[in-house]
Amino acid sequence: MRVQPVARLGGVDRRSWLGRARDAIDSLVKSSPSRFAILIFTALILVTTLLLSLPIARAGEGSGTPLADALFTAVSTICVTGLSTVDMATHWSPFGNAVVVIGMNVGGIGVLTLASILGLVISRRLGLRAKLIAASDTNPSRIHVGPVSESQAVRLGEVGSLLLTVASSLLVIEAVIAIGMVPSMLAAGYDFGTSLWYSSYYSVSAFTNTGFSPNPAGAVEFIDDYWFQSLLMLDVFLGSLGFPVIFALLRTWRVPRRWSVHVKLTITTTVILFIAGAAMFLLLEFNNPRTYGQLAAGPTIFQSFFMSAMTRSGGFSMIDLAELNSSSLLVSDMLMFVGGGSASTAGGIKVTTLAVLFLAAFAEARGAPAMEAFGRRIPRDILRLSVSVVLWGATIVAVSTIILSQITKAPLDFVLFDVISGFATCGLSTGFTAELPSEGKYVMAATMFMGRVGTVTLAAALAASQRRQLYRHPEERPIVG
Repeated sequence: MRVQPVARLGGVDRRSWLGRARDAIDSLVKSSPSRFAILIFTALILVTTLLLSLPIARAGEGSGTPLADALFTAVSTICVTGLSTVDMATHWSPFGNAVVVIGMNVGGIGVLTLASILGLVISRRLGLRAKLIAASDTNPSRIHVGPVSESQAVRLGEVGSLLLTVASSLLVIEAVIAIGMVPSMLAAGYDFGTSLWYSSYYSVSAFTNTGFSPNPAGAVEFIDDYWFQSLLMLDVFLGSLGFPVIFALLRTWRVPRRWSVHVKLTITTTVILFIAGAAMFLLLEFNNPRTYGQLAAGPTIFQSFFMSAMTRSGGFSMIDLAELNSSSLLVSDMLMFVGGGSASTAGGIKVTTLAVLFLAAFAEARGAPAMEAFGRRIPRDILRLSVSVVLWGATIVAVSTIILSQITKAPLDFVLFDVISGFATCGLSTGFTAELPSEGKYVMAATMFMGRVGTVTLAAALAASQRRQLYRHPEERPIVG
């Protein structure tokens, strides 16, 4: 191995500042990929805030966007949330819209995964360290226990292929959906150039599960266009599955028996929640004259499925959400809190987390010694991780709801809905977010940031490094339940 000489003067290292910075970053990546992720997300948000604050980013002549609105939009863009405090269709110039579209893609695929893709392109191969970084991005349990040997997610040796899948699926899916949307835009009366731009914007926004709309009327302009709405649902669904699932399906879609437990749990739970959510909206809203009560049976069923898909993290809406019954708002809260698949563009606690909790409860009710699914045993440390995710998520939502309720004095069901939407990076809103004062915008921005970074990553970053404990305390069982 060739060792590069280091010039010294009087015992002082004379390496360039770039070399020292690189060593510092390498040390941080090795010691804590989660802290590195938070640092990169924060840096991207600050850069995006700066760009959106420039006068060139705002439509028309005049000053730039106020700091609170620029920061909120930057967080919502990088965290692919979709909530906004300005009119996204009219407030931004072409430069500002370009910043938003690029930010949605960067935030959607994950900063660590993006960094690894760039490293793969530059070096033509992935080193062990880069593989560890990308592996922790696709499997949060590695943050706690290091590289693990399990079949539920992506193996370390497959990370290079996974990253190529991430890049190719992102470009291919967004391009195909955008092309499919062009006829709907042309039918709505837009010229070809505008139709292509709007279609591309909607495609990126839907696949990244953001929910921004480029046209002034929003997605509701296409309420009678079921082709357009179906493409939106398909785009949101593919984005919410997660790249490890897409990777597995591309390899073994013809042989379902070879799917891993992670793939089976993700697909099964997603389909169950999609159908159950649609059934609940249909039952609770079919006679509400302000939402689905004026629709025929067919459109009511279709819109119920559309609403079920969008509350999972899509962020598009064909109705005024403030007009939903309180019971429907609560169902939406539950669906948004769960979110989509792990390592996906969706937010929430993830469908596999919910599945593990139900499997644990089922195993406990049967008196089984371990959790089992699809002929495989799930280790208990996954249950501990799932409980931590739910507890941290519920705590973030509760604290943010209390603070924003105190600041705004708004109805609790509206505050809770928008807070969960922000935490789960969904983007649906009752109109509460748009009316927030400056201090409320900062609170909601922090909620979106913590929701996107991930409760597991956040907890691991704030906690001290794991300590090796050479002893065990005596065991004693408290009374629970």
